[in-house]
Amino acid sequence: MFQQEQQIIEAKIQAFCAENEIPLSELKWAPIPFSGEWGISTSFFQLAANEARAGQGKGLPVPQRAAEMAEQAKAYIGTAPGISHIEATKAYLNLYFSTPEYASRVVETVLTQGPRFGAGAPKGERVMVEYAQPNTHHSFHIGHYRNTILGEALARVVEFAGFETIRASYPGDIGLGVITVIWAYDKFYHGKEPQGIHERGQWLASIYTEATKLLEAKENETEAEKAQREAYEAERREMYKKWDAGDPKVRQLWLETREWSLIELRDILELMEVKIDVWFFESEVDEPSKKIVDELIERGIASDERPTGGAVIVKIDEKLGLAKEKYRVAVILRSDSTTLYLTKDLALAQDKFEKYHVDRSIYVVDNRQSMHFMQAFKILELWGFPQAEKCFHLAYGFVSLPEGAMSARRGRVVLFKEVYDEAIQRVLAVIAEKNPNMPDAERQGVAQKIGLGALAYSMLSVDNNKDIVFDINEALSFDGHTGPYIQNAYVRANSILKKSKVEVPALSLSKGQKSDNPQLATFDYGLTSHEIELIEQITRFPAVVQQAANEYRPLLVATYVYDLATAFHSFYHAVPVLQAGNASIRDARLRLVAAAKEVLANALHLLGITAPDVM
Repeated sequence: MFQQEQQIIEAKIQAFCAENEIPLSELKWAPIPFSGEWGISTSFFQLAANEARAGQGKGLPVPQRAAEMAEQAKAYIGTAPGISHIEATKAYLNLYFSTPEYASRVVETVLTQGPRFGAGAPKGERVMVEYAQPNTHHSFHIGHYRNTILGEALARVVEFAGFETIRASYPGDIGLGVITVIWAYDKFYHGKEPQGIHERGQWLASIYTEATKLLEAKENETEAEKAQREAYEAERREMYKKWDAGDPKVRQLWLETREWSLIELRDILELMEVKIDVWFFESEVDEPSKKIVDELIERGIASDERPTGGAVIVKIDEKLGLAKEKYRVAVILRSDSTTLYLTKDLALAQDKFEKYHVDRSIYVVDNRQSMHFMQAFKILELWGFPQAEKCFHLAYGFVSLPEGAMSARRGRVVLFKEVYDEAIQRVLAVIAEKNPNMPDAERQGVAQKIGLGALAYSMLSVDNNKDIVFDINEALSFDGHTGPYIQNAYVRANSILKKSKVEVPALSLSKGQKSDNPQLATFDYGLTSHEIELIEQITRFPAVVQQAANEYRPLLVATYVYDLATAFHSFYHAVPVLQAGNASIRDARLRLVAAAKEVLANALHLLGITAPDVM
């Protein structure tokens, strides 16, 4: 907010250091919580430590020398425009701002920047986020939804923070599970498929469950049942061989049924407003990955033990010179020369780095694959890709139900579309009870925003490393740590602004307008504790965005927007706006409400959530 003033102070500190031959280091500023005034602070501890290491100090202990530097810098700076006063406290230099000016600057910055408030400057790096990649020939369930909303939120956060961002999906479209579905479909159901987008996808998932039961050994199995099962297994294996050999009939059947899954997936992604930029398919990297194995063998990175009945392996710890086992031995090609997930991930990474010129690659995959990605990243490093050190596995826990774990093999899954449809119906029932005067034409759209927002927030408000027990009743609650509670803060802000009969310039900046007067809010009165807290929360947003992007943690934004909504709800109940009495105070508070509404919308957008105007 006060970047110009901060730059002036930094220039004076640099001049002070130059005159006193103090080795410079980057100044890091942190906000000072409100205690009568707002401010920012920086420490001289690092400068004093640098001086001591350079042998240029006065022989004083570092903390004492840092405190002395702070006092000297304060005297050197003197006064500065926009700064009410400066304090030197131990090793810290504290800059304070005029409270009315600070509050006004915060509010007007939000209203001027609108949807771009909180956005970071371009970072000059290209990031690829890989997510939304369920295996084909199954249906999109609530666990897939966690993966997708987590990846989309991360993509939005890093993009908003200033990174050029590419969204990628890598569906598993081949493997024994896929062949199982194709075999059962061709043998028992060919030509009997339903026609609806989601019905077909869900039907394929049911075929998988049914086929799995047919192919599993049973207790007290008769000889006839065993013979039948073994015959089915032979047919399935034969179909896999035909696919691998490029049999036209099997390949056509595979592509046709794969497209049914992809149509369902694309429909759900459109519903979630997820736009994938690049589609990779597991089947496309099988052959290229074998060439990579040959290269790794030639370069001495991999060891070929196939001549003695073994596999192609990489002794990662040995190649890195590690005395203790950490990355273990990675198998990158089986003894029969077939590939593994790891082999294909190496080929995919090469494509990312060489074709798409990615600087950072983020893999949103469940936490069972942690060792897999540790090995992949280290092999990429041994292979010579500098981007390997900026590859990151965003692991996440499982989604289960109150009644137990999900299993596609057993048919115990909760399909996302079913949960979504139920959420919409429940919200429509609440609207009918709480807001019966809402026009019918608006109800469906409002219910969709609330229902989808509830589902998204229920996934993003939990640390990605933790498992989730999904409870739709908790997710749809309008009270507590939920999406509807946060959306309601936005609705309340919108209601105040709609009821206002006063023309408030710059309230529609989200439509691309700009304010002709950037200093319209006047907060030269005694701010209430609720106003102070709300302004403080608004101020935090840009820093939260940067931290969430740097740490790959959408949870930080989810926690922040809940805190902001809580601050606004408290403000709403305690502080009169339209009934403020004094016109200047009323106008200032209206602008504060408008700023809070904008930041709520911006933060929710990063989580893939849209707030309705009414509830």
